[in-house]
Amino acid sequence: MTLTKENLVQSLYDQCGFSKQQSKVLESGDDVLISGFGKFCVRKKAPRRGRNPVSGGDLTLDARTVVTFKCSGVLRDKMGAEG
Repeated sequence: MTLTKENLVQSLYDQCGFSKQQSKVLESGDDVLISGFGKFCVRKKAPRRGRNPVSGGDLTLDARTVVTFKCSGVLRDKMGAEG
């Protein structure tokens, strides 16, 4: 299953009790901190050089916005204890 923005919003709505408006906060560019779990951050990436895998030719990939996740220390400690 492909994870889409709508799937993520629906999951936050169903499982965490966030309103759909709260679940869409990343779209506005704000960071989201979930205590004991981690932080979702919105980052802007600059254009960069790439390569077409079929033809091998150079191309330029457009600037884009991505969401990154940083695990909290609490969750990291719990994962380390089990593994």
